[in-house]
Amino acid sequence: MAFGLTRKFAMDFKPENITDEEFLKIAVATAKKLDWNISRLNVNGFIAHTKFSFSSFGEEFSITIQDGKAELKSECVGTQMVDWGKNKENTAFFIQCFEELRKTMTEEELAEPYDALKAYVVLHEDNQAVKASRTAMDKIKEFLFLFKPRAGYFVTPILIDLNILVFLLMIISGVNVFMPDSDSLIIWGANIRPFTTGGEWWRLLTNCFLHIGIVHLLMNMYALVYIGVLLEPHLGKARFAAAYLLTGIAASVCSLWWHELTISAGASGAIFGMYGVFLAMLTTNLIDKDSRKALLVSIGIFVFYNLAYGMKGGIDNAAHIGGLVSGLIIGYGYYPSLRVKEDAYQEYDLKKISIGILSFVILFSCYLVYLQVPKDVEKRFLTHQDLKKYDITNYDKKMYEFMSSEREALSVLRLPKETPKEQMLYEIKNRGIYYWNDNIRLIYEVEKYNLPPFLHQRNRILFDYCTLRIKSYELLYKSVENGTDLFQPQIEDLNKQIEKIIKKLSEKVS
Repeated sequence: MAFGLTRKFAMDFKPENITDEEFLKIAVATAKKLDWNISRLNVNGFIAHTKFSFSSFGEEFSITIQDGKAELKSECVGTQMVDWGKNKENTAFFIQCFEELRKTMTEEELAEPYDALKAYVVLHEDNQAVKASRTAMDKIKEFLFLFKPRAGYFVTPILIDLNILVFLLMIISGVNVFMPDSDSLIIWGANIRPFTTGGEWWRLLTNCFLHIGIVHLLMNMYALVYIGVLLEPHLGKARFAAAYLLTGIAASVCSLWWHELTISAGASGAIFGMYGVFLAMLTTNLIDKDSRKALLVSIGIFVFYNLAYGMKGGIDNAAHIGGLVSGLIIGYGYYPSLRVKEDAYQEYDLKKISIGILSFVILFSCYLVYLQVPKDVEKRFLTHQDLKKYDITNYDKKMYEFMSSEREALSVLRLPKETPKEQMLYEIKNRGIYYWNDNIRLIYEVEKYNLPPFLHQRNRILFDYCTLRIKSYELLYKSVENGTDLFQPQIEDLNKQIEKIIKKLSEKVS
């Protein structure tokens, strides 16, 4: 998952003809009126935290008074990827409220509160060591906030805790912290076609709480916190939990359908599902118009970047896409119940109906796709030990490289007709023929692996495929070089043979 940067906004603000004492008193009253929690207070200013809301996760707002000047600063506390102008908005709200209070407060009101304020400062000012300790404790509390269920943020921390708990249990059992082996992942519930289609359907869900190393876990949990903070307060506990589980299952089924032997694990499919739900909502009027554009850009970039990054190989993009699409469907499906706010009973009924209908639609669709998944593979592997003795994981990685080289080689055929002759010849030779030869090298390499017979058979078919492609490109090179169509019948004949091999590869290999 992608990372973001902490955002903040700072500015100087102190009206003329007002003392530091009066400014601080009005500022404290302003923070209280805005219902912000003041956690630090002394004669030089204070630190407060904004309330938890749909677009806020408790930004830290501080005032520092020094040399007759006052600096206002609002900043994210580390759990937000972007602030979409929220910190600037906090500052603007504060100044507006400050000016309103300043006009209404009398001189007597300004004089009275300061005695209490001074007493508060005397009672609460500590030495530097105590302050440092207290600050450290606050930071720990802020961090622990991520794992503690509370109103508006209830399901997300439970999901985070479950993912972490499963990972800790794996580590305690002896699984490698950074790179678990294939057998460990399968034992703990990873999704892989031979076992999932062989009767262990529960892997469609268990793999969503399983991670391939601590880095994988941390990145997914970071993304889950981010979307959970934004989305759960708006959806509520039931809708959020249902969307997460349904999109997780949909992502697993999509991965199962696409990959024959890939071991899939991780919460990212379900997380992409939640981003899909949010994207759907952002195309409606459910979200405030002022925030909609910035949120669309932010979420859109996140989704696009991670899908593009997943094209590199080694990442289960099929699960990402399955989660995203199912999330979009669920997001639009929730729209009617989210629109009804004035009638609590009607909203409750619509919520139950929408969750029920969407659960049926998603699960039934997953079942239909599941039925279409080829089930011949599970006959070749009967136990975990059978799979472990073959070098399937490394073979799968090499096949990602094969597909990447294949895309590069085939890109030559998409060059426009007006491409200059010299450039066309260069591309055919140094991109097309080069990458087909590179794939033949990969086939020789994987043939040395300990593989089941059907994969060795597939390797021979892939070798023939690459050989035919090279012959076709060599004839294409001669055709362009000599400016003739004399080689076209031979190229067409080779293309027919290539089509037959492609069809053979798409069929079940016996």
